[in-house]
Amino acid sequence: MTADRTALDRLSPEPPFPSPRPEVESLHAYSAPLEGRRQMLRLDFNENTIGPSPKVVEALRAIPADHIAIYPEYDGLKEAVIANLGLPLKPDQVGLFNGVDAAIHAIFHAYGDRGETLLTTSPTFGYYTPCAQMQGMAIEAIPYEGEAFAFPLERIRNALQSGPRLLLICNPNNPTGTRLAPQRILELAAAAPQTLVVVDELYEAFTGDRVLPFADFSAVPNLLVLRSLAKTAGLAGLRIGFAIGHAAVVDRISRVTGPYDINSFAVTAAFAALSDQAYVDDYVAEVIQARAWMGEQLRAAGVRHHVDGGNYLLIWPQRDPAAVDQALREAGILVRAMTGKPLIDGSLRVSIGTLEQMQRFWAAYQRIEGLAA
Repeated sequence: MTADRTALDRLSPEPPFPSPRPEVESLHAYSAPLEGRRQMLRLDFNENTIGPSPKVVEALRAIPADHIAIYPEYDGLKEAVIANLGLPLKPDQVGLFNGVDAAIHAIFHAYGDRGETLLTTSPTFGYYTPCAQMQGMAIEAIPYEGEAFAFPLERIRNALQSGPRLLLICNPNNPTGTRLAPQRILELAAAAPQTLVVVDELYEAFTGDRVLPFADFSAVPNLLVLRSLAKTAGLAGLRIGFAIGHAAVVDRISRVTGPYDINSFAVTAAFAALSDQAYVDDYVAEVIQARAWMGEQLRAAGVRHHVDGGNYLLIWPQRDPAAVDQALREAGILVRAMTGKPLIDGSLRVSIGTLEQMQRFWAAYQRIEGLAA
């Protein structure tokens, strides 16, 4: 009887459980290969490659065991974020989230609706699309322009005239590194007051292209800025991110999250990381130096590449990209293949770490590609 039922279930076009919403049934979730990475040189997900400040480690080790049994407390964290930014913000303008991914999901949950449109660029961070799809939104993704992957400013301006619900700009853009001047972003937001303009600034520290210092949220309340402690401060494994904007917008996206989404360890680590900006600044400076060195090596070797902003670059191998990707993995180095992505199919995205780490990558890449040392 059980065997017969199992056979019938395999043949049935409908699952033997309640059907989800149509948007979920047809959804291809954002996924990334995250297993087996810890002993490798991680140049695949644009993480901090050396770990957080010693102050973070010390603070985590000092957490009393009984505190693990207590729900997390967030008092003072928003004020610490504001103090770190050095901007005239108020606590109700800062939303706390379980990583920026959770903030992005909350934005779509609060503002995205069936039949509405997400306006964005292509290629860009892959999580925007499934978040829009699960809300039943239409997606208008405008390609970057030319070999330099320039921001399609005029096409975005024109598309805003049709009143999309959301405009999402990753700046600098992942994976192309494309940068858009803060003033242009403010102009876009001011010209489209019915569109929530979300600026994903996770990589701003590596270029200085940040809209936040110039934002007047009382004048442009439809602007929202995302920040994180993952890429610079090394807290990717603890998941904490911030959404900064008009208090009313921050309130709406905070309504659709759980009361204890951020765990106590992340809160403790965030306080410690925010108090040690010098550590972050030193790491960012080292990455920028290594990025410049990598650019010099690639130019000298005649390797097709693109590097603009962020702690990453794109390389087009001469050999099959999948084979190069695998050979690097066998050498203990992880990169991210951009297979199937518009405009950059055939390239590898390589995160930038320290100079020593990039020298290790370059030696392996030269050997794999048969480049002269």
